[in-house]
Amino acid sequence: MGLPMFSSSMRWWVAVELIEQILHEGAQRVDELEVYLFSGFSVSARLKRHEIHYASGANQQGLSLRVIHKGHIGTSATMNPETWNACMDAAIASASLATPQDWEGLPGPENLDPTPVNYDPDVTPDAKTAKTLLSELVEGTKSYPVEITSGSAEVARYTGTLANTSGLCYQDYESMVSVGVETIVGQSTGYEYDASWKMDIDPRIVGEKAAYLAHSSQHGKDIVSGNYDIVLSPIALAQLLGGVFLPALSGKNVHAGRSRLASLQGQQVMDRTLSLRDDPFHPRGLSSCRWDGEGTPTRIVHFVENGILREFAYDLKTAYRYGKKTTGNAVRGGHGGSPTIGTHTLTLDGREENLREGRVVHVNDVVGAHTANPLTGDFSVELSNAYVLQDGTVEFPVRKAMLSGNVFNVLMETGGISKDTRVVGSMILPEIQLKNLAIIGS
Repeated sequence: MGLPMFSSSMRWWVAVELIEQILHEGAQRVDELEVYLFSGFSVSARLKRHEIHYASGANQQGLSLRVIHKGHIGTSATMNPETWNACMDAAIASASLATPQDWEGLPGPENLDPTPVNYDPDVTPDAKTAKTLLSELVEGTKSYPVEITSGSAEVARYTGTLANTSGLCYQDYESMVSVGVETIVGQSTGYEYDASWKMDIDPRIVGEKAAYLAHSSQHGKDIVSGNYDIVLSPIALAQLLGGVFLPALSGKNVHAGRSRLASLQGQQVMDRTLSLRDDPFHPRGLSSCRWDGEGTPTRIVHFVENGILREFAYDLKTAYRYGKKTTGNAVRGGHGGSPTIGTHTLTLDGREENLREGRVVHVNDVVGAHTANPLTGDFSVELSNAYVLQDGTVEFPVRKAMLSGNVFNVLMETGGISKDTRVVGSMILPEIQLKNLAIIGS
């Protein structure tokens, strides 16, 4: 597979030497030290109306340190690895202020498959690739008479090295290709995007979808307030799951009394046809991995099986504090971030149905999901690019309306999911039909 890809300012042999130096120094000062060093290169290009406005490339690198000393944990990070001494001082100072906790050690090395899960060597971060993606994006929008308000494309490759004083040293590679475009006609807008770790996205389809959303949302009509069967797109579903259901699965929130699901392990929390799991080996996952942000080998975590709550997510810190075992769910917030509880590739399985049969309201996106109450599950969101359908045919676009309900309650009885799924951040989700939800019309 070749040597790790570091930028010109951080060659491989320099990086290895640097990590060894940091670990040697850390071993003299603290009980344990964890080092995460990353480097990469990305090229991005943007549209101004239908023309390519600019393309730029950027080297990225950073260093994150975590120290553990007598149960005290401290972290620090820097975008300049050459300042690692100051970074270590800051991490040790941070630890001195932290409340000590039970700690059973950082993981040691295991014989894991080193083959990257989400890396494509054919992904080439250069201006030509980015501009080609944008050109095809523009061509797709020409399917409907709309204007482009903004658009972007990015191509990137990264390398990360995780090492600690327990002898662990893992290297991973990532690649990323993404495009997105917003269109407008009159007062109607449409936005669509796609992302993959391979060169397999179709910018033309993305552009066409964005143009369709803007064009078809014209001349929207008011919808009568009442209860309706709702079909949420994967984008809309991801917002509700990410804002409410996922936080309730965090072991940290469970033990802190901030999870409605805390006392429901072994009980039904979803429609019995649904299963929710974190699959870190999913071939389409943008964040799939063989080890988590702390070096713990990952596994499939079955949060909900056939509607029954089975597991919560743990990282090392939370697991040690509460006498549990880590589930390999430590993630880093961006490159260089400190590890915290999260998911790698969240998937939802269930009974596949024709979701557009009969009269339903199809919702492409929602606005305001961040205002949902993560403890109670109550939400009230504005619909974006919503349509009233009758047996799959659009009757009319909805001009303006609010959707309200409770995430935990609405997932208890559903009308099935779609066969097709799409990647939405760290999730791969289908469409889902929710029964009898309240819509407040204009």
